[in-house]
Amino acid sequence: MLRTSIRTMATAARKSLTIGLIPADGIGKEVIPAARTAIEALGSDIPTPKFVDLIAGFETFTRTGVALPEETVEVLKNDCDCALFGSVSSPSKKVVGYSSPIVALRKILDLYANIRPVVSVSPNPNEPSKVDMIVVRENTECLYVKQEQLTVGEHGKEARATRLITERASTRIGKMAFELALARPRKHLTVIHKSNVLSVTDGLFRESVRAVPLQDTRFEAVTVAEQLVDSAVYRLFREPQIYDVMVAPNLYGDILSDAAAALVGSLGVVPSVNAGDEFVMGEPVHGSAPDIFGQGIANPVASIRSAALMLRHLGYIEAAKRIDNAVDSVLREGQLLTPDLGGTAKTREVTEAIAKRI
Repeated sequence: MLRTSIRTMATAARKSLTIGLIPADGIGKEVIPAARTAIEALGSDIPTPKFVDLIAGFETFTRTGVALPEETVEVLKNDCDCALFGSVSSPSKKVVGYSSPIVALRKILDLYANIRPVVSVSPNPNEPSKVDMIVVRENTECLYVKQEQLTVGEHGKEARATRLITERASTRIGKMAFELALARPRKHLTVIHKSNVLSVTDGLFRESVRAVPLQDTRFEAVTVAEQLVDSAVYRLFREPQIYDVMVAPNLYGDILSDAAAALVGSLGVVPSVNAGDEFVMGEPVHGSAPDIFGQGIANPVASIRSAALMLRHLGYIEAAKRIDNAVDSVLREGQLLTPDLGGTAKTREVTEAIAKRI
């Protein structure tokens, strides 16, 4: 759930909704068009969508020397109501001059919350999902501030990284997590940390999140639990049903949400939004998958669900439900599944099937 400043957009009389599309690298070029198709299928349930094609990514960097062009940033800031980001092929070793554009956009646009619902699809639509949780990840701090140093000491090379945790960032991600938990039937929030070892940084995160109900008595209705990150991963696979909403610092949230995707079949079905007080950007959880890029077999579900999640956070609830119900229907039937889910369907076939059901 987002603050009133974003949701006001949906309640105001709007004739159009301008959506920035940033496919970026690899299969992002295949799944972002699928999300666009799903949005276009909504018809009058949302204001007329206007799409703006934008560039960013490692491929952009290799062509231009810039991973995130200033023009892309300015268009997002000044012309777009929201955006969809595909995937980025950030190299695993240092490349001089390169920095991840998605990490940069989260900071520039102050998209401080990465919200990742992980929900299984029950064979019977009348039965509850066996897995139904939301991972809320702080999006701007932790080790992702990317302040690293390499020196040479007495015994060779020594690498150090700065980990930043602030009360401000921890409090506002805590508020976002409490809002989400309050809106769900179970009203349960688990704070993930490792403060038994990292007593200063994780200690501050834990204390800041737990203090949120002291500032807003509405949140007293939410039951709060804690879990050390290593045992949280263990319990995630042994008993996922214990989790409702989880809130974690940046790195832990990244790992936990990717791990949770294994519980529902594939990273290809898990959506997310990067949300702030003034902007929201949908982003499928999966990467650029260079091994399958160009084969037309990328799973479009995560991208399509990310579009639904983006619309939901803007206040277009019924439109989001139409997309999610269409996706559930296709997955439940099991006739058109991409290879990551054990099928042989193409990206285009799955996208068309979902669009028809919308």
